Amino acid sequence: MAELTALESLIEMGFPRGRAEKALALTGNQGIEAAMDWLMEHEDDPDVDEPLETPLGHILGREPTSSEQVGPEGSGSAAGESKPILTEEERQEQTKRMLELVAQKQREREEREEREALEREKQRRRQGQELSAARQRLQEDEMRRAAEERRREKAEELAARQRVREKIERDKAERAKKYGGSVGSRSSPPTTDPGPVPPSPSQEPPTKREYDQCRIQVRLPDGTSLTQTFRAREQLAAVRLYVELHRGEEPGQDQDPVQLLSGFPRRAFSEADMERPLQELGLVPSAVLIVAKKCPS
Repeated sequence: MAELTALESLIEMGFPRGRAEKALALTGNQGIEAAMDWLMEHEDDPDVDEPLETPLGHILGREPTSSEQVGPEGSGSAAGESKPILTEEERQEQTKRMLELVAQKQREREEREEREALEREKQRRRQGQELSAARQRLQEDEMRRAAEERRREKAEELAARQRVREKIERDKAERAKKYGGSVGSRSSPPTTDPGPVPPSPSQEPPTKREYDQCRIQVRLPDGTSLTQTFRAREQLAAVRLYVELHRGEEPGQDQDPVQLLSGFPRRAFSEADMERPLQELGLVPSAVLIVAKKCPS
């Protein structure tokens, strides 16, 4: 059975002539399958229907073809050796085979796209799980720090009450020793000499308190704020991580890097400051930070 040429077969299958010629030229005339692969792969390209520009060197430097070497005398013999014309039944059979090949290529392409979409969905879910795990770990750390803070405050309150009781007992003992006997049985001191007034607990000189916790309030660009307690020796990078995880953006979206600023005195913290503890940066026992989008360098 006589065969159609590659170009005629592509045209019979419904491809535009210009697009078919371009596919055959760009695939090096390697056959219908290679041309069809190119057409299926580039069918959505905006320039798929633009004519192919042949480089000047290919025209000037090419070797003459056999038809050009024959000349006018051999044109008659070449015309006599043309391909036989296909019958309608043969043309339909060959077109049917080509359409089956096109359908197969289309199925392979759809299966490949489905596999790629499935892989993208798996990756998106994996990223969401990782983000959820990071948030859960951060919440557990917050709960642990809150419990430690409550225990510490309770212990400090009990210690303060004990110090007050001990101070009262010492004052009673000093007065009893000075006036003789117990406080309840001693006689009233002379009105002309009331004696020295014992110092009260409030008159003790204040001592500088060492803080091991830091309360940070962070103001976001949309006007909302976040408040969290950190350890005084934690690095400033922990505050930035907390802001990036809680600033309300959806998982999977591209998040812009943030820069932390202090309100008063005005200061922009650098990457080197992220490695320094909050105590060293003067943010203890409390501070207010402002979040600004970091300009790309």
